[in-house]
Amino acid sequence: MPVRILLVDDHAVVREGYRSLLEKQAHLRVVGEAANGAEAYRQFKTLNPDLVVMDLTMPGFGGIEAIRRIRQWDRTAMILVFTMHQSPAYAIQAIRAGAKGYVTKSSSPDELLRAVGDVLDGRLALSADMDHVLALDQLAAEPRAIDVLTPREFEVLQMLLAERNSDEIAEILHVSPKTVTNTRFLIRSKLEVRSEIELFKLALRQGLLRTS
Repeated sequence: MPVRILLVDDHAVVREGYRSLLEKQAHLRVVGEAANGAEAYRQFKTLNPDLVVMDLTMPGFGGIEAIRRIRQWDRTAMILVFTMHQSPAYAIQAIRAGAKGYVTKSSSPDELLRAVGDVLDGRLALSADMDHVLALDQLAAEPRAIDVLTPREFEVLQMLLAERNSDEIAEILHVSPKTVTNTRFLIRSKLEVRSEIELFKLALRQGLLRTS
């Protein structure tokens, strides 16, 4: 039986490229596609795929929250992140949420296919560039403050960096605005920043904001 794959990315052209690459392999078959985290979660429950190939930055709640929800639904779910983000913080949070691999979109097609095989075989898969970045991060004189956040707190942080307000975040995550306000306080407390401006500066220093 072929391996059944769910593709998750908000760009249809990118998904078509994934599908073409993966289905050239006789043992791989794409059974579903999703353009955001909520749709990925719904499709996972319906399709029960063997593997999810997941982007991180999407409309609504992103990949890390989707990973967290899928893994809550099915603790055996196999999820491979395929993203543009090369920040160690994103990789750490994705793996903490339950991803079994992390490959950047600057990697070669062969590297993505190798990662698919590694995840399906039960091995943690990292693209060569992320393996190098994470190794350097471990040698840093100070731990990255962002690592203290839970996956849900990290997802809220991403939404704050995208300039969403508490009501918008609450609607996306289906929680109360008060819960979001409390989470914002916890984020600032854990990261030892006193204001949203300091939070944005921290995010910029740690590679969580793109400058272009």
